[in-house]
Parts: sequence; C-alpha cells; structure tokens
Amino acid sequence: MAAAPESKEGKSPEELLCAAAKSGDEDEVARLLASGADATHFDAAGLTPLMHAAAGGHAAVARLLLECGAPWNALSPSGLSAGDLASEPDTYDLLLDHALRSELILGTVARRQAAPANASDSAPAESYLESRVSFSEERVMDAESKAVMMAWERPLMEAHARAVCQGGGKVLNIGFGMGLVDEAIQRYEPEEHTIVEAHPEVYARMLKLGWGEKKNVRIVFGRWQDVMPQLGSYDGIFFDTYGEYYEDMREFHQHLPKLLKPGGIYSYFNGLCGDNAFFHVVYCQLVALELANLGYSTQFIPLPVKDCLADEVWKGVKQKYWQLDTYHLPVCQSESEAE
Repeated sequence: MAAAPESKEGKSPEELLCAAAKSGDEDEVARLLASGADATHFDAAGLTPLMHAAAGGHAAVARLLLECGAPWNALSPSGLSAGDLASEPDTYDLLLDHALRSELILGTVARRQAAPANASDSAPAESYLESRVSFSEERVMDAESKAVMMAWERPLMEAHARAVCQGGGKVLNIGFGMGLVDEAIQRYEPEEHTIVEAHPEVYARMLKLGWGEKKNVRIVFGRWQDVMPQLGSYDGIFFDTYGEYYEDMREFHQHLPKLLKPGGIYSYFNGLCGDNAFFHVVYCQLVALELANLGYSTQFIPLPVKDCLADEVWKGVKQKYWQLDTYHLPVCQSESEAE
C-alpha cells in the first residue's frame, strides 16, 4: 500500500492527527479523519491519537476517533491505555462506555488476554491439570514457574471467606490452591463445606493435610464442568480456578441460579486484567452487567494491596499476575435480596 502523502508542513496526516487530537482541535481532527488519516496510528512516542485526546481531556475529539475505529484497548510502551491516560471524568466515562459496549458485542479482550484467576496468558486448564506443580509455604507454582496461588493473597481470601460465609449454612469453593480461602471458611464453622479441586497433586496434598477427615468438609475431585451433577445448592459460593479464561467463568455463572440459594452470596477471585487499571475496571463492570442479566447485583469492595506486593514477593515467579494498588472484592447477591 502506498504511503500516505505528507502535508506541506512535511508531516504525515497521522502526525497531524496526533497533534490535533493533543490540542483538542475537533474540526481539524474531523477534517483529517475524513481525508483518510489512520486513527489507529502510533506516533514516535508510541501513543495513538486517542491517547493524546484522552490525556488532554478532549471528550469530543475522543468520540470522533472512536467512531472512526480508534482502538480503545491499544497500549503505550509503558502499558497504559487511553482510559488510563484520561484526565477528565467525561473522557474516562466515554471510554469506559465504549469499552463495555465493545466487549459485550465482540469480547475482544476476553478472548485475547483476560483470565479470571492468575496470569493472563496461563496455559489452558487441560495443560495445567496434566502438569506438575510445586508447593511451598509462600506459593504454589506450575511447571512454567508461574504462580498458581501466593501467600500475599491471604488477606484477600479471608475477606472472600467472610463475604460468602455471612449467611452461614452450606458453602462451596471451586479451586483449593494453597487452601487459604478454605482455612478461612473453616473458621466460620459452616454446616457443610464443599471443595472442588481438579489438579491431582493439589488433591493429593489436600488429603495428606487432613482435609478429607474434617467432619464438615466434602471434597469433590474433578473439573467443575464435569462434577456439576454432584453439587447441590449453597448459601455461599467462591470461585477461583487456574488456567481458565473469562469465558469459563461466564459459563460457571450460568449455573449460579441452580447452585446459589436465594439470598446467598457469590464471590470470585477478581484477577481480571490485573496488570492494567482501566482494563480491570472494564471487566469489573462487564461482570456486573452480565450477572445483572442473571438477576444478581454486584458490589465491589476496594481493598488496598500495595503493601503486600514488595518486589521480593515475586522473586522466582515468571510473571506478576497482579500489579495494581487496589483489589476490588466482588460481593454478588440476588437483586431481590440485596435491595
């Protein structure tokens, strides 16, 4: 394809577009887009016209660019999106609304990168379940030196347990890992505590640690997709798998009306897009919208985690699956009960 002609100033239409977006010149942006300037262009600094418009707080310009195909989820060299760079609430809200509509229709990030548990590029569940894992007091690691679960999550797991156990009764946890959430659940002395675990080595370790001997604990070995007929209905449910993606969690949510009793509490490990603040907000809102369609309201409780994540925490871990200062703990309940 022939290169775009340079303007009389010696700059390409795309360079002029970035400059106009940065200054907020709506008329010039519209003119350049109409003449064929590429809204997906990255300038020498690695920024798109949309990023420039967002950083300048130019909502009208951002809207024009989005209408012409500017990617909301493009990333700068430092890993920031236009939403991360937005300097004004109107621009941020515009980008968030566009991102939600795009994901609801296309699911681009869901298919490309978002995983509900840990690392966004973790291996498919089948590969993980066939691989070896290693255990220590600080972490469970997969065969590729990626963390399945880490001790820094303990305060989060205690908060999740408090949420799903607040109604007492029967509690279900999908995914044992290090057992952090299950240890916390046990402190609430539920009537029945069901744990679903699919990895054979994690399951063997559970038995070695005596989980199969606890009077109120029932262990179900297998993938949740396969053992669903063995499950009942519960007052509290927690979901935290590894090696699965957003679409897997969406599939689990379809079972909530049968699994969760009226008035029960559901929560999940909210590791979605844990390396990008704007993407994380998009996915919090997306899950809330999709759960609302099933009749559930969702609240997100902000928990500061920055002090838990010193650099030495990640020593020996191939990938940091969480890089944000705040964790948003989801608490989901049927809308009729939440009101």
